[in-house]
Amino acid sequence: MPTSFTVVPVEAQGEERQRDGQLREEEDEGDERDRGAGDGIARESSPFINCAELGRGNMYEGKNMALFEEEMDSNPMVSSLLNKLANYTNLTQGVVEHEADEDSKRKEVKGPRMGTFIGVYLPCLQNILGVILFLRLTWIVGTAGVLESFIIVFMCCACTMLTAISMSAIATNGVVPAGGSYYMISRSLGPEFGGAVGLCFYLGTTFAGAMYILGTIEILLTYISPSAAIFKVADVGEETEAMLNNMRVYGTCIVILMAIVVFVGVKYVNKLALVFLACVILSIIAIYAGVIKTAFDPPDFPICLLGNRTLSKRSFDVCAKFTESNNETKTTSLWRLFCDSSLLNATCDDYFSLNNVTEIQGIPGIMSGVLTDNLWSVYSEKGSIVEKKDHPSVAGSEESKMGGLPYVFTDIMTYFTMLVGIYFPSVTGIMAGSNRSGDLKDAQKSIPTGTILAISTTSFIYLSCIVLFGACIEGVILRDKFGEAVNGNLVVGTLAWPSPWVIVIGSFFSTCGAGLQSLTGAPRLLQAIARDGIVPFIQIFGHGKANGEPTWALLLTVGICEIGILIASLDSVAPILSMFFLMCYMFVNLACAVQTLLRTPNWRPRFKYYHWTLSFLGMSLCLALMFICSWYYALIAMLIAGCIYKYIEYRGAEKEWGDGIRGLSLNAARYALLRVEDGPPHTKNWRPQLLVLLNLDNEQLVKHPRLLSFTSQLKAGKGLTIVGSVLQGIYLDKCTKTQKAEENVKALMGVEKTKGFCQIVVSPNFRDGISYLIQSAGLGGMKHNTVLMAWPQSWKQTENHFSWKNFVDTVRETTAAQQALLVAKNIDLFPTNQERFTEGNIDVWWIVHDGGMLMLLPFLLRQHKVWRKCKMRIFTVAQMDDNSIQMKKDLQMFLYHLRLNAQVEVVEMFENDISAFTYEKTLMMEQRSQMLKQMQLSKNEREREAQLIHDKNTASRSAPAVEASVAAAVPEKVQMTWTKEKFVAEKHKNKDTNVSGFKDIFNMKPNQSNVRRMHTAVKLNGVVLNKSQHAQLVLLNMPGPPKNRKGDENYMEFLEVLTEGLDRVLLVRGSGREVITIYS
Repeated sequence: MPTSFTVVPVEAQGEERQRDGQLREEEDEGDERDRGAGDGIARESSPFINCAELGRGNMYEGKNMALFEEEMDSNPMVSSLLNKLANYTNLTQGVVEHEADEDSKRKEVKGPRMGTFIGVYLPCLQNILGVILFLRLTWIVGTAGVLESFIIVFMCCACTMLTAISMSAIATNGVVPAGGSYYMISRSLGPEFGGAVGLCFYLGTTFAGAMYILGTIEILLTYISPSAAIFKVADVGEETEAMLNNMRVYGTCIVILMAIVVFVGVKYVNKLALVFLACVILSIIAIYAGVIKTAFDPPDFPICLLGNRTLSKRSFDVCAKFTESNNETKTTSLWRLFCDSSLLNATCDDYFSLNNVTEIQGIPGIMSGVLTDNLWSVYSEKGSIVEKKDHPSVAGSEESKMGGLPYVFTDIMTYFTMLVGIYFPSVTGIMAGSNRSGDLKDAQKSIPTGTILAISTTSFIYLSCIVLFGACIEGVILRDKFGEAVNGNLVVGTLAWPSPWVIVIGSFFSTCGAGLQSLTGAPRLLQAIARDGIVPFIQIFGHGKANGEPTWALLLTVGICEIGILIASLDSVAPILSMFFLMCYMFVNLACAVQTLLRTPNWRPRFKYYHWTLSFLGMSLCLALMFICSWYYALIAMLIAGCIYKYIEYRGAEKEWGDGIRGLSLNAARYALLRVEDGPPHTKNWRPQLLVLLNLDNEQLVKHPRLLSFTSQLKAGKGLTIVGSVLQGIYLDKCTKTQKAEENVKALMGVEKTKGFCQIVVSPNFRDGISYLIQSAGLGGMKHNTVLMAWPQSWKQTENHFSWKNFVDTVRETTAAQQALLVAKNIDLFPTNQERFTEGNIDVWWIVHDGGMLMLLPFLLRQHKVWRKCKMRIFTVAQMDDNSIQMKKDLQMFLYHLRLNAQVEVVEMFENDISAFTYEKTLMMEQRSQMLKQMQLSKNEREREAQLIHDKNTASRSAPAVEASVAAAVPEKVQMTWTKEKFVAEKHKNKDTNVSGFKDIFNMKPNQSNVRRMHTAVKLNGVVLNKSQHAQLVLLNMPGPPKNRKGDENYMEFLEVLTEGLDRVLLVRGSGREVITIYS
């Protein structure tokens, strides 16, 4: 033996390269197998597991992580993972996302740049305010009265506000790509609901385009240029039919023109969006300015009344029967409309003869007190005359013919529910912000804030306009839908300042812009649904131009829009799109309610101001409004959605998006079990389904009851829990004990409030019984994916049934079964369910990424009252060539996307030489192991020899510790303190007690691989003790057992050293699949 020697790592470079090459081939084969298995989802495949290309070159270099080197085959180092995450950008949007998936390549996406105001608030404002405000709100106020109109608007605004709250929760639960409500519903409730509601939302958006186009034509032909009408009124009473035909002709022309604009230059539509928004805002400002002006100078818009009947001023100019000119009485044009000649003795209409013609102000002003007259509703039949209540009138003969006389008639029958259907489209458009999520700086902050502020603003505008219209405008003018009594002016325009043309021109451009945006957005929505592949017969609409523009989808959209144009009546089209939007909003609320009630671990919205009761209330309100608007339209819309749902279920492509319905199915009976058994659950639905392995004593009582306490704290009554144990023997002999053991375990489960199932297995061999439980526990989809067990404290004592061999074999079997493993060390120090930690930390030591278990477990524990006030800290290890500052930033960004709040710290572990203590610790470990193998000693002798080795280790520890501390100050190679003389003296010292085999044992050299592993364990233990000695719980990656079974006992020693000095430790070993995701 040399006089002195230096311990250096053995770099078997040739062998290393050969092994690395073999590992590459094995991993390539494994990757091929992996691609054929799993959930088969390319869109949301995780970049975190089985990424062997991450830092493969330096994966095995260095000694600090040698303990985990066999894990690196499938699990990357955290530093490599964070380096990949640093390049993460927001998901590509819309068409680009689908094309990138099909072509298997990502296109670069420009950095998000829009804030809350520009990106969410203004688009929502533009989409909510529109045609109904300008063309129909005054008529709704006049017909329903201020009070009932207030109720209508409040119900609709409450519906959208509740939906916005639910939408905000879903939109802030991870990274939400563009796709609006379709994406949120399909990923929350599954492809069947998503496809059905997505197509309904598409139809609603398309019919909204038709409604905006009809509104544009109505403004053009009624208020801007009535002479442009193609179909003229030939006979009395044909005004409505002529108007509808004009709508059809002009509407068809405009929809074709808009389609060409969208096809050729969609970018110009987006550029003009601000112009259209400016028109809306200026028009609303003009309305409020006009209201203020009426307080001191009301505009002059006189109304002509015959008795209490309103007259249309389109046919005459003077509101009188006669005029006096040069002491001569002359009849007016009004006289000639009611009489058969212009002579004073002509035969006139009976009502005209009995009643006087009077003139009143159409806009008396806000101080006039007209509000009290407009509080109550005035519903009427189709074709009835608009009359002023409480105005003197003498009834004429019933036979008097109304047709052809210049009265203002109602064009449709009015009632409360019909007005709700007409009004509701004016509050849609709340999804505009979520559709732009990829263009926002911080979508999870901007979407809730901007959407809710926009709804609050528009609700205030609508509600205030109702009161102001009722307080400023005469009731007969409010009920005059087309402004015939005020010379054909737009009614809301008569109130505006400085001119009615501000409203007319502003509303014209705003409806044009809204129509263009509907024709732009609807084809993209259809293209997204088609490219998801869930509805086979519409897949053709997923194709488009080379730049991704949805050509075929645009053609179908124009065709469906033309159907709405042919209906030609704005009042008839509005309830149709109300149905589709209400159904969409109903399922958004349902999605939020289901996710909240299921409490899936992935459900962690950053928007906290939601509750399942609000979502349920919003869903109920949407359903009620559907039947209030039109019960037959509601049934038709639900029938269409139901047919699409069943079609997708029967013929559609199978998709697994981690939806809430799949999570709900886990709690159902046979149907759900068969459905879940189709494949493994999606990452978003993953939760630890525990198999808890208990040890029983001779009385069949549980040795470690705290293990069940920890189980209930981890599960909180959710998911699957199977509590298993093994009795050694033959089942026929152990029936009674098995029943007793099962009763004891169930009783303890009741005390600890552990909800789950108990399974006792009798096996001739304890180790085989554990294997049976791991393989066969559970049923179908209700099968465990995680094994929880206690650390065998007395593993060095051979009489322990659960020896270290059983433990290591259990670790290997859980890995082979692709199940996660949790090992609780010092389980008797863990808290009971009655204890409460008022402070402290849960420390996570993230060494290798094995699926995210280390992130998920503290989140689940902190849901329980015991751990709720503990803070989460995450430590990761940086080595010499890692950028610690960048690693910390990347880890913080990763946690932000995971919606987890934790303190982050990067601990630096630099390369240094192996200490003398580590070398001696490894040597003594191997000597003890070799000694017990060579010597067939009795029980007492074996314990005495083991104690001898322990004493020798303790005696020799002090001197090396001093020299190691001195050597640490100088980063040179550390010299061992073992000299030849000292070694010979040590041999002679114990010569009398040694047997012949000791000579070989003391001459042996430690295995270099074991030295490196012990070096990792010692160093890592020192770092963990330094940072987490006083933590309430320490979670640590559990290194895998050696591939060579000869080193199993050494593996136990490594784990002992790794966790030495810590009170509560949870060793975590992942299952090899992702259990946590940044996606929504």
